[in-house]
Amino acid sequence: MAVAQPKCSALDVEANAREHAAAVRQTGARVVVFPELSLTGYELDAPAVDPADPRLAPLIEACAETGTLALASAPVEDRYLAMLAIDGEGARIAYRKVNLAGHEPGHFAPGPGPAVIEVDGWRLGLALCKDTGIPLHQEQTADLGIDAYVAGVLDLAPDAVVQEERAQRISKQYGVWVAFASFAGPTGDGYEDNAGRSGIWSPTGELIDRAGPDPDDVAVGTLSR
Repeated sequence: MAVAQPKCSALDVEANAREHAAAVRQTGARVVVFPELSLTGYELDAPAVDPADPRLAPLIEACAETGTLALASAPVEDRYLAMLAIDGEGARIAYRKVNLAGHEPGHFAPGPGPAVIEVDGWRLGLALCKDTGIPLHQEQTADLGIDAYVAGVLDLAPDAVVQEERAQRISKQYGVWVAFASFAGPTGDGYEDNAGRSGIWSPTGELIDRAGPDPDDVAVGTLSR
C-alpha cells in the first residue's frame, strides 16, 4: 500500500489525474490512497466529477498497467464529498464522507454511513478527513470487519501531530493497519500551508513509513497479518 500527496491544480481534473497516474507508476503498489479532494483541490464550489469522466483516463490507464486500485477523492453528484475507487476498468464511488467540517455543510450533504472495500481478501475501511477524528465513525467502520482503516485527509501544517495521534489511537484500539494520505501544497478555502506527511501505521501503532511535507512525496508499506 502507498499513500501519495501529488501536486494539485485547482479545478483541473485532467492535470490532477496525470499527477495521480505518476504516483501510481512511481509506487507500483496494489493500493494507492490519495488526499481529500485530491482530484479537484479543496475547492468547495468545484463541479461534481462523474466516475465516467474521460478526464480520469490517465489514472485508469496507469492502474491498468500496474494492477493498482487508486482511492482518490472528488465531489460527486447529489452533493457528496466522495472517495472514488479507480482501477484499470474504470472508476466508481466507494464512499461518501459522513462527517462534514468547516464550510463543507454549505456545499455537501453527509454520506449515508461507513463503507468497506475489499482488495485481495483485505477489507479496507474508508474515511475522509474529519471522519478520522470521530470515534463513532471508527467504531461503526470497525464493526463492518476491517483489516485496515484508510483515509484521505487535509490538515494545516501545525496539525500534522494530530494526524499521527489519531492514526496511532485507531490502530491500537482496533488492531488494524492505518493509512492516511495527507494533502501537501496550497489549496482552496484558506489552506495555504498544509501538512503533507502522509503515513502508514501498523496495528500496534508503529510508524512504518512517512512522506515529507512537500508535494509529490509518497510513503509505502507492506501490510501483513
